[in-house]
Amino acid sequence: MGCGTSIAVENQTRPSETDGSIKQPSPALTMKAAVLIQRWYRRYVARLEMRRRYTWNIFQSIEYAGEQDQLQLSSFFSFMLDNFTQMNGNGPDLISHLLDSVVDPLTEEVRQLKYEQIVVPESYSGPRLSFPLSVTDTNALLGAFKEEQTLHGKYVLQLLYETKKFLKQMPNVIYLSTSYAKEITICGDLHGRLDDLLLIFYKNGLPSAENPYIFNGDFVDRGKKSTEIIIILFAFLLLYPDHMHLNRGNHEDHIMNLRYGFTKEVMQKYKTHGREILQLLQDVFSLLPLATVIDNKVLIVHGGISDKTDLDFLSTAERHKVKSALRFPKRSIDHLSVRACSRSSSRHSGRSRLDSPCSSGRTSRASRRRKKHITKQGSYSSSSSSSSSSSSVCSPRVSSQNTPRRPPPSPSLPSPADVLQVPFLDSFVSLEPPEPPREELEWQQIVDILWSDPKNQNGCSPNSFRGGGCYFGPDVTQALLQKHGLCLLIRSHECKQEGYELCHNGQVITIFSASNYYEEGSNRGAYIKLGPELVPRFFQYQVSRSTRKLTLHQRVRVAEGSALRALKEKLYAHRSELMAAFQQYDMDNTGWISTSEWAQVVESVLRLDLPWRTLRPRLARLNADGNVEYESCFEDISPGEPIPPVTPNLAETLYRYRTDLEIIFNIIDKDHSGQISIEEFRQTWKLFSSHLGVAVNDQTIDDMARSIDFNKDGSIDFNEFLEAFRVVHKLDVKEQQQG
Repeated sequence: MGCGTSIAVENQTRPSETDGSIKQPSPALTMKAAVLIQRWYRRYVARLEMRRRYTWNIFQSIEYAGEQDQLQLSSFFSFMLDNFTQMNGNGPDLISHLLDSVVDPLTEEVRQLKYEQIVVPESYSGPRLSFPLSVTDTNALLGAFKEEQTLHGKYVLQLLYETKKFLKQMPNVIYLSTSYAKEITICGDLHGRLDDLLLIFYKNGLPSAENPYIFNGDFVDRGKKSTEIIIILFAFLLLYPDHMHLNRGNHEDHIMNLRYGFTKEVMQKYKTHGREILQLLQDVFSLLPLATVIDNKVLIVHGGISDKTDLDFLSTAERHKVKSALRFPKRSIDHLSVRACSRSSSRHSGRSRLDSPCSSGRTSRASRRRKKHITKQGSYSSSSSSSSSSSSVCSPRVSSQNTPRRPPPSPSLPSPADVLQVPFLDSFVSLEPPEPPREELEWQQIVDILWSDPKNQNGCSPNSFRGGGCYFGPDVTQALLQKHGLCLLIRSHECKQEGYELCHNGQVITIFSASNYYEEGSNRGAYIKLGPELVPRFFQYQVSRSTRKLTLHQRVRVAEGSALRALKEKLYAHRSELMAAFQQYDMDNTGWISTSEWAQVVESVLRLDLPWRTLRPRLARLNADGNVEYESCFEDISPGEPIPPVTPNLAETLYRYRTDLEIIFNIIDKDHSGQISIEEFRQTWKLFSSHLGVAVNDQTIDDMARSIDFNKDGSIDFNEFLEAFRVVHKLDVKEQQQG
């Protein structure tokens, strides 16, 4: 080989060590060189770790901001559903079919017969299931999904039907014992990552009587293989009912599925039976157990606990009634009074009477961004137009004159101010009589189990980061463990870089099983094995086809690039607000402001709680005086090609709330064809404008409808409309052109 030859030649021509012309370096000089190299390497690693951490913070902050947006939108939907029986007086409520559970008129026997009579074409080459299931069936499913095959809708419906029947018999809290197995395997969030599930089975073995599993919720959403995952998990649940256990997660929720992809995935894979599958899944998800206890010592829940969590009370809850944790239980108007809250009251009380993701005393960045609150009379208003004391407490740090006011809701839709208001993220509920009905207490406990996160400080406080559930401290953990004679709490719900994390003096373990969750190489997945001694053993892995070949520096760079692109999109979507706030500091219109002013403005508008000074070199330029050229934040991003009738301000609103608009559209597009009529297009906009307080007159809506009805058949391809409101990264376009 060439390198071997060169070494040999070098050795042959090297002078002997006895040659006096070669001076040996002094030990002091050698040590100094080693110290310099060590110092350089430590700085290099420290810089890399800093980049890795802020990349992680960006991903997590944007993820939780999205959850806040979803909770706010769900709260609006609940308000519309509870208070409008008709939209504009013509026809049934457009969203009731989704947000309220469907009452199935068919009996169990008729439904079972209906599924059996579905004809499977001879051309279908996938697995053909027979019930009760056998090992042959589960092996066939695994093999088919590895080959990218899709299970026929008939078998999916039958599987879900049998799963529903089984889950009806299960208690809310499952009690297991390690005396019947050497070890129990506990897995965290999978989020549609089929490769992670298959890798777990490969490394740890398939579920069986000798190899029991607990999957701790969040099987679906975000990933592209959520359908395959629930089919596999439900199949093994029916095959080994005593050795396969599934807890409910906050994403086993049909309203969450609208935003995070599972609903769309089902409708794309099962165009004929998709709606029926989704309706059946509502029941199945609501029947999943809420918690598992091992040897009366280890509690396993998806999210966490609160200072109100009571396992005895939770065991008696009617969990099937909570189809979605985002739907506040319906109340009589006579028993519901709404009052504005302040953050100070939340701090003093620590916890409102009803903490929840869609109605509580928990202030959130999303609620502050939208600045909506509830007046004592129950009106639905913007803080920019209200004199309520809560507006000054819950508003962003920038002054009110710096923040653009939103126009009032569209006059074409009845104003929510005319009817009873439901609580939003920045309000809490005062109930009369003081003791809430049992249904609400059950809902509150389920919300806390599904949505809460641990914190290092003592106490229980609103989870303002997510907008739902609570933060619970070590003292809350200790109190619950002592009350029920437990020694360990295992939960999931949060992505961790190593796949797991210990906190609260080792009494709380977070386990997360979806590797590469944010980006290729961003995190490992992990699972836990617990034996009779109840000492957890952690197993890590990372599904990857490319990252193994990359160095640590390259992996960090890839993840960092993805995070910064997402952050720049956030900046661009809030361009008008940012520019208005920047110019408040730049009175002479120089285009420059100080770094501290720039960081303060960006945080006050985006509310992402990020290290903006550290991120500044990646987002904006400095001049020679050390000031920030604030318009450079937006130069790497350009808009798509919006349709002509859309004004720049409206286009920016659509960039920002594109996902919300898509969710409203998907609700109205009942057959998920991607095509809606012009009248449905108008209804979509009326819901959207009412939700956000964006004034869009009927003429503008009609102009938009006509401009995208290309073949003039009265229907609109809404997906093409949304494509016009994607931002484009100039650097990505340049790289593609060079490629």
